[in-house]
Amino acid sequence: MNDIDALIALARPARNIVAFTGAGISTESGIPDYRGPGGVWEKNTPPTIGDFRENPETRAAYWRERKERYPALRDTLPNSGHLALVRLQDAGLLSSVITQNIDGLHQKAGMPSDRVIELHGTAHRVRCIDCGTTWPAEEIQRRLEDEPLPACEVCGGRLRGATVLFGEALPQNALQAAVQAARGVDLMLVIGSSLVVQPAARLPEIAVASGAKLAIINNEPTPLDHLADVLVRTGAGPTLGALADALVR
Repeated sequence: MNDIDALIALARPARNIVAFTGAGISTESGIPDYRGPGGVWEKNTPPTIGDFRENPETRAAYWRERKERYPALRDTLPNSGHLALVRLQDAGLLSSVITQNIDGLHQKAGMPSDRVIELHGTAHRVRCIDCGTTWPAEEIQRRLEDEPLPACEVCGGRLRGATVLFGEALPQNALQAAVQAARGVDLMLVIGSSLVVQPAARLPEIAVASGAKLAIINNEPTPLDHLADVLVRTGAGPTLGALADALVR
C-alpha cells in the first residue's frame, strides 16, 4: 500500500474531517513558500508590529512592497488541492479549513467563507490600526498611485493589511474557532505546513489528544511527524485530488 492509498484508507471512515493548511498548498498556484529556498522571508525581512506602529519609514517600505506584490496575489488562481477540498466539503465530509495562509485561495476555489478559519488574517482587506475601520484591499491599492503612505479616511490613522505581523498575537476569535474545530474532528489533514509556527502548530496535537487521526501531507519533515498515522511526501494537489476522487462519488 502506497502513501496515498494509506491516506484514503485512513479517511474512509471519517465523517468530520478538518484541513489545516499552510503555504505548501498554495505553491502550486505560484505563491512562494515563506521559509523554503527562495521563499519570501529569505528575500525580505518582514516588519515587526512594534516597528510598523512607530516608524513611518517602515510603513512606507511596507506599502511600496504591497503596491508591487498585491496585484499578483489578487490575480492568483486556486489549484487542484484547493478545489479537491471544496469537493470534500460539498460532499459533507470536510467541516472546515484552518489556514495559515493569507491568500484567500480557499474562498476563491469555492469554499464557503464561514468554513474557513484564517489564523493569520487576509491580504484582501486593509484596516486602520487606530480606529479599526476596514476596507477592501483593492480600494487602498488604487490610492497608492497618489498616496505612497495611505491614511485612514475616517480618523487619519495608520493603515495596514489585515494580516498578522511579526510579534503580534493571532486573532483570538480565529484561534478559539480553530481549537474548537480541532477538538471535534475525526481526522485532521495537515497540508503544506512546516508546523513550526506557534501557537498554530499545536492544533494537530490538540486534535490527536482529542482522539482524532492525523495525516500530514508535506514535502519536508515536520516536528509532529511522530504523531501522524499517515505521512505523504507527494504534492498537495495530486494527493488531495486522489483523495477526493476516492471518497466523493
